[in-house]
Amino acid sequence: MNEACSGCGMVVAEGTRGCRAMFDALTIRQWDRPVAYPIRRMIVDAYALQHPDEFCASPKSLFAHLTGLCAALEHPGNPTLLEGLRRSINGASTLEKPALPPARGRMTIAELAAAPDAGQLVAVADRWARSVWEAWQPLHALARGWVADVVARLE
Repeated sequence: MNEACSGCGMVVAEGTRGCRAMFDALTIRQWDRPVAYPIRRMIVDAYALQHPDEFCASPKSLFAHLTGLCAALEHPGNPTLLEGLRRSINGASTLEKPALPPARGRMTIAELAAAPDAGQLVAVADRWARSVWEAWQPLHALARGWVADVVARLE
């Protein structure tokens, strides 16, 4: 029976479980059609932000996915930023979790699952990630501030 996913709203067989199965299948499929780590990371971050109840439950996990997506879209040429972001959340944290926006983006994992090859997957992943990022507009200033702090430490 088709149901809406509680995260992204996609109507799919088994709802949220079916959406996750689609994501998992895409992840497994990438072994046959590998894409670069930054693209895989962008896909994971976009999916997590569309499903924040499961993947952004803590302030650290929200920080990781929100800054990861910010880095992918606004700092794609910085080869050390993702590692710097990861290191910045190790240990104790004083992060507070902000209110999450209700929107999750216009696209879903279904569009990525339908991509026929790695080249198309990258193009669709970019459009999807931008759709998710746009939905999180209320937290852009916060994410950009976090990223800027890490970039400053890397310089």
